[in-house]
Amino acid sequence: MEKKEVSVIGGGSWATAIVKMLCNHADQVHWWMRDPDKANYLNKYLHNPRYLSSVQFERDKISVSTDLSAVIKASDTIVIATPSAFLMDVFGNRKNDDLKDKVIFSAVKGIVPEVHQIPARFFHKQFGASYDQIGIISGPCHAEEVALERLSYLTIACQDESKAQEFAALLECRYIKTSVSDDLFGTELSAILKNIYAVASGIYHGLSYGDNFQAVLISNAVQEIERFVDAVNPIHRDVKSSAYLGDLLVTAYSQFSRNRTFGNMVGKGYSVMSAQMEMNMTAEGYYAAKSIIKINEKFEVDIPIATAVYRILYEKISPAVEMRILADKLT
Repeated sequence: MEKKEVSVIGGGSWATAIVKMLCNHADQVHWWMRDPDKANYLNKYLHNPRYLSSVQFERDKISVSTDLSAVIKASDTIVIATPSAFLMDVFGNRKNDDLKDKVIFSAVKGIVPEVHQIPARFFHKQFGASYDQIGIISGPCHAEEVALERLSYLTIACQDESKAQEFAALLECRYIKTSVSDDLFGTELSAILKNIYAVASGIYHGLSYGDNFQAVLISNAVQEIERFVDAVNPIHRDVKSSAYLGDLLVTAYSQFSRNRTFGNMVGKGYSVMSAQMEMNMTAEGYYAAKSIIKINEKFEVDIPIATAVYRILYEKISPAVEMRILADKLT
């Protein structure tokens, strides 16, 4: 029987959760981390000292290294769980053929800010990988609940559904249910947009808007998602399904949502910089807001919620003023 090996790139909570899931069925997980101290700690004590530290790994299941080339070469399937803000730093100098023949699954859920590209397009352009070799791991799912082994659902999207099914089988277990989709671009764009709307939800919460209004906000947000993804990639999809609406809901409402937490701090009066420093985690919605507005210069879709978040984060418009104006536009 062929040995099932997977390489995971990233050292945060989502990477840790993915390694935990993969260890259910993979024979070996090769895990890259930038920080040598963290890598040494994990190899010695078998848990991540900073993220999801309650998760204990089996010694014969994982190997942790700071040698990116070695980890990439070790497997034919590569999972990338590095925040989008650091993708260029990690992969910008890699040779074009390093990932060309690999099957790549992205758990990034953000836009590469330097080039305003979704991860699938970045890996395609940077490494020449076919879109049939690129997939995305989408929710609705929080890493913290995976660590607690609470029932969670994942959507694995790839234009080659057979690859999505093979990878989904590696993740599925008693507390992880999976479904597959061929909507690579729509699923990835929705996963990016929902982070912006979670920032908006947090801002409104910080401004003391209640649950009644939040329901209106999210109802309008899913309509924005539908308009935008249909304009960028016009294929049939049901945005009411869990890969779209479900992922939006959990990110906009959950206590574990770092984008909602970031927005809440901004709504309470923190500056963007002070909120980022206080969190000490990456809120993908911050970077996505700027890139989505840039991408929308081509498509000219009506996205008032995303525009309002951009104006607050980048044009330093008062959250109270901007969100009051937006609230009057929502129905």
